[in-house]
Amino acid sequence: MEALLNFGYIGLFIGAFLAATIIPFSSDVLLVGLLAAGGDPIISITVATLGNWLGGLSSYWLGYIGKWEWLEKYFKVKPETLEKQKKKVDKYGASLAFFSWLPGIGDVLAIALGFYRVDFKKSAVFMLIGKGARFIAWGVIVYYVKPLFA
Repeated sequence: MEALLNFGYIGLFIGAFLAATIIPFSSDVLLVGLLAAGGDPIISITVATLGNWLGGLSSYWLGYIGKWEWLEKYFKVKPETLEKQKKKVDKYGASLAFFSWLPGIGDVLAIALGFYRVDFKKSAVFMLIGKGARFIAWGVIVYYVKPLFA
């Protein structure tokens, strides 16, 4: 993670992208580290949001190319389980993408949205809003906490 910080905004983008995929990674730590090191808040938040958003969209597309048969055959998921999950996803639709910023479950939500073919454009917008709000919140926290350590 420290190596990515050495690359500044490019490292933040790469880290944020990877963190939004099935690779376990913390983009929050990278953002906070860059801001603490004097990175521009607007640029840092924008770069983190775009990287994380594009990573989330790649998870959506990973789900989109998935097939029910694969889950049944390779992961032994019963068709009833898939139907039950589909009903839940259908109930909330693209608004679930807002919560794709959540650690752990967010990646699963993004994949599920693609897998169940939820409207891509709406999912992308909700995902962008959720991920942007998350990084703005971190930026605000760093802004108010950083002076306490100066």
